[in-house]
Amino acid sequence: MPRRDITRARAGGPGGRARALPGLLLLLACHSTAPTPVRPASGPIDPRATAETRALFANLQRLRRDHVMFGHQDDLAYGAFWTEQSGRSDVKETAGAYPAVYGWELGRLELDSTRNLDGVDFRKQQQWIKEGHRRGGVITVSWHMSNPVTGGTAWDHSPAVGAILPGGAQHQKFVGWLDRFARWDQGLVDGQGRPIPIVFRPYHETSGSWFWWGGKNRTSEQYQQLWRFTVEYLRDRKGLHNILYSYSTDVFDSAADYLKQYPGDRWVDVLGYDDYHAVAHPGDPAFPRRLRELVQMADERGKIPALTETGLAGVPDPNWWTGTLLAGIKADSIGRHIAWVLVWRNGPDNDPSPDKKWYVPYPGQASAADFVRFRNDPLIVFEDRLPGMYLPPGAGTR
Repeated sequence: MPRRDITRARAGGPGGRARALPGLLLLLACHSTAPTPVRPASGPIDPRATAETRALFANLQRLRRDHVMFGHQDDLAYGAFWTEQSGRSDVKETAGAYPAVYGWELGRLELDSTRNLDGVDFRKQQQWIKEGHRRGGVITVSWHMSNPVTGGTAWDHSPAVGAILPGGAQHQKFVGWLDRFARWDQGLVDGQGRPIPIVFRPYHETSGSWFWWGGKNRTSEQYQQLWRFTVEYLRDRKGLHNILYSYSTDVFDSAADYLKQYPGDRWVDVLGYDDYHAVAHPGDPAFPRRLRELVQMADERGKIPALTETGLAGVPDPNWWTGTLLAGIKADSIGRHIAWVLVWRNGPDNDPSPDKKWYVPYPGQASAADFVRFRNDPLIVFEDRLPGMYLPPGAGTR
């Protein structure tokens, strides 16, 4: 999530079927040589994952060999100058199509609030998730969970991880929070009553110390225990089988640095990282280097690599989309094989939060024309060019 000064800021239509990218299904059906050796992966870490979740995992792996999906946080809920208007999307109104990936936030769900920490109504959020899924989009979910010890925000650094692990003083409270997540997740069903697959990214940017679960606010062992307990509880005790689990750090210096808190291959489906640093500087070599290392680590483990959060607030550079973001992704023949890139939210005009800055241009904004060029690049995929992500690879379109 984008920085506010030295710390972090708070988290932030019409139906119709997606058209398959011309020739994409044929490409995906053919054998594609990966840039680095890929460990065979039969599917998600959940052996009981739903058919649609397994299909999503397989299609993410296959699609990333030739394309990168574009995503946007809270895309359907509000834009730079509007909020809760059916069918609207700053991405669509600027580039002509909805994003391929939709990011959503669960902060304050743990408090039994009706709205998340960005003012999004949870019931409407579920409807927007269903809408995006119905068109064939991919859903990712983050959770800026309140500090369970102090009751402060996710940015309250007071030690808390030890208190919510089994045997800790706040463990039962934490379990209750996971139960609320389970009830929310169980409300995500498609028109046939099937669970909608999601990519769940809890405890993200773990390498930084701005959240209570991150950096110096806990030990590596405590973080790993927290992650494993969360997966085991949701998957094995609550019976949620529509989830791909995404581990993510902030920027990192090396593979060893990235893996310091890694909970293990049995507990992770997606390797992600967030970068608001190098992407602010055209040509910064750290950006393609990190993408290369991320893809290599994912390929070695049979995981899915993704740039899970990024962006430039206000996008003042009129050529940032192709000159910095796209150029950085394309700069390395291995690093370009990430599955998606997701940029942060467009705070609405009536949003009083300090991070009220858009990360996607609206029509007429300085970078709008370049955003269209970015959208039209053959590497980049928006929603209208997706294959059927929830069908077995090669089975057709939605």
